[in-house]
Amino acid sequence: MLEEVERWLDRRSWSVTERPLDQLLAAKRGTTVSVVLPALNEEATVGEIVTVIRRELMTPSVPLVDELVVVDSGSQDRTARVAAAAGARVVHRDAILPRIPAVPGKGEVLWRSLLVTGGDVVCFVDADLRDFSADFVTGIVGPLLTDPSVQFVKAMYDRPMAGSAGQGGRVTELVARPLLNLHWPQLAGFVQPLGGEYAARRSLLERLPFPVGYGVELGLLVDALRLVGLDALAQVDVGVRKHRHQDDRALGRMAAAIYRTAQLRLSRGHLVRPELTQFERGADGFVPRTYPVDTEERPPMVNVAEYARRRHVA
Repeated sequence: MLEEVERWLDRRSWSVTERPLDQLLAAKRGTTVSVVLPALNEEATVGEIVTVIRRELMTPSVPLVDELVVVDSGSQDRTARVAAAAGARVVHRDAILPRIPAVPGKGEVLWRSLLVTGGDVVCFVDADLRDFSADFVTGIVGPLLTDPSVQFVKAMYDRPMAGSAGQGGRVTELVARPLLNLHWPQLAGFVQPLGGEYAARRSLLERLPFPVGYGVELGLLVDALRLVGLDALAQVDVGVRKHRHQDDRALGRMAAAIYRTAQLRLSRGHLVRPELTQFERGADGFVPRTYPVDTEERPPMVNVAEYARRRHVA
């Protein structure tokens, strides 16, 4: 590990317990905080997450979070109704920036969320978390409220799978971590580089391109490093993350998108074949299934006319 990264780990890696809630409230002053939950068919978990945030972080005595928005990415279940009933403002992906047709993908939703939120700090939380704790929000928002030099904060945690600790995050260990260590060694200290819980200053997010799919977390991390430097990045230990795990084929598609995101940032070259072929056993043997790999990115939001007009009016 680079000496620079070792020093960074000492200076920029914290535990959620190091910043108690009363300290965050005192430091918040006029800073506004938006929490965004990107959601696709998460009726089983999204309601509890919204309930916890509203009950513990959005009360007159604890006004840490100023707005809570669930961006529905085209759910076929009751995600939108459950989230709204729990107290979130729900916005459908396709209703945001309609002049640009939406494409499927988590990064697409995160990018569009900047247009329907107003917080100085934007906090992203995946909507499939189980046994959700408000620490996921306070942990990653905390450094941004207490240290003006911090721009981008990732959560770190254990990811148990099938009852075994540390077995989750297979794409992280097999794809993302090798890529980062080889090509962006300054980022080798991030425990969960692909984790979906992170917060950043709007002034940074609006200047970053957003890969539309699974590559969004790696892309934002790499581009934030380029734009603001390692010392402006941080991570906070929030404990344990429990969520739904993907099957191997879905993980393969995720890995391909992440590799493509890295490749673009390494060379900005042309992908010869932006597709991934996987195999499923059928009645007559293995059947190939080919899926497109995300090849589109949205520009920095600050370059979008509608966003510029909205910020000027605000």
